Amino acid sequence: MTITTKLKQLYETDEDLWLEETIELLKQKQFHKLDLENLIEELISLGKKDLAKAKSLLRQIIIHILLLQYWQVEYERNSRHWIGEIKTFRYDLNNHLTTNLINKLQDDLENIYQSAVEFVKIKTDLTIFLEKCPYTLVQLLDENYLP
Repeated sequence: MTITTKLKQLYETDEDLWLEETIELLKQKQFHKLDLENLIEELISLGKKDLAKAKSLLRQIIIHILLLQYWQVEYERNSRHWIGEIKTFRYDLNNHLTTNLINKLQDDLENIYQSAVEFVKIKTDLTIFLEKCPYTLVQLLDENYLP
């Protein structure tokens, strides 16, 4: 049984050990021994998870900005909380971002905005939101920007 076959079997039974052995093979530049099929699958999955996390954090930033900007009935009671949430989500997102993720967020900003608007409409019963995202990605990521 070859090392690649053993790695493929290990992937099915102990993913953490598979990862450790794969990393060791990469460090040793023993590329011919790698379980490429599962390695590629894991890298694709990792990219999807990173993008989903970034989109979720950006959606939360937009949701809380919309609440802060438009929900006047709850403003006095909740504005400090919303600002705190915006700061926290921005911090987490900015620490997670890569150039590739920034580009993907920019490409999907309108969809993320629409998703945030739908949530805020349900939460607040407000229907006064702009059809297109009024914020730039730079503003949304800027730790000092508030509408």
